[in-house]
Amino acid sequence: MAEQNYTTVTEFVLLGFTAHEHTQVVLFVLFLAIYAATVVGNIGLIIVIWMSPSLHSPMYFFLNHLAFLDLSYSSTITPKMLVNFIVKRKTITFGGCIAQMYLFASFADVECLLLAAMAYDRYMAICHPLPYPAFLSHKRCICLVTGCYLTGSMSSLVHTSLTLHLSFCSSNAINHFFCDIPPLLALSCSSTHINEVLLFTLCGFIQSSTFLFILISYACILSTTLRICSAEGRYKAFSTCTSHLMAVALYYGTLLFMYVRPSSSYALDTDKIISVFYTVVFPMVNPLIYSLRNREVKDALRRALERDVSPGRSASISGS
Repeated sequence: MAEQNYTTVTEFVLLGFTAHEHTQVVLFVLFLAIYAATVVGNIGLIIVIWMSPSLHSPMYFFLNHLAFLDLSYSSTITPKMLVNFIVKRKTITFGGCIAQMYLFASFADVECLLLAAMAYDRYMAICHPLPYPAFLSHKRCICLVTGCYLTGSMSSLVHTSLTLHLSFCSSNAINHFFCDIPPLLALSCSSTHINEVLLFTLCGFIQSSTFLFILISYACILSTTLRICSAEGRYKAFSTCTSHLMAVALYYGTLLFMYVRPSSSYALDTDKIISVFYTVVFPMVNPLIYSLRNREVKDALRRALERDVSPGRSASISGS
């Protein structure tokens, strides 16, 4: 058994949520609507930021990449899940499963790091406003984002490489709707002790350290804001942080529960429901949070819509 490797299994079966056909149809329609809103919302946010010179600042540079990440890791999971709702043979090849696991783990880690970078941006803008424009230059922002992508990719590569050395020689049915690390470990007939330790330490370190960094940043922001004399100034400072705080609370609340705990406490049926929120729902919610609660984004969106409407109105007047 120790000499067997992963080639004994060539494909996996994704059990998903339910085998009831009527429920699968309902879930297909629901998740299709959510995914469509995710694609439209995130692409729309990227376009608005790209087209609006007033949004070409470090804060919106990071937000642009957050929208890209939400779109990317939702697209890594949701299309295959939607297909499995309407086909009888709910399989995924071994290579496809590993690729999905790698991409999702990469994007999830990058998002943690990017949320920490956004907290640092708010800290510099509020606590050190004078050196802020020079310190967070466009070049430095690019370096920060590049570091986030490289760190997330390397962390995911470690988990993926270790998974490739596991043996899957009995059941090939994954009790999940996508190829996540914990259900794959539960399926292996090899020893997964090293995988579990690295999952707990690497993911736990990235998620816990970035969350702690965000808390420290906002503690400093709160301290600085409370020293502002005018109520209008305090409100303006707080208003630039509320969208980011809401995104952090939603994302980390589920992610820390999912991964920063011993493998003995995993309940895969419960984890599937929790996974839906941070893989399917939150990528749709984030653009709404930043669009509806951010005056600059709303103003930029309104100006973009007015530009689209004005040429059409001018053409109709000229034609008449």
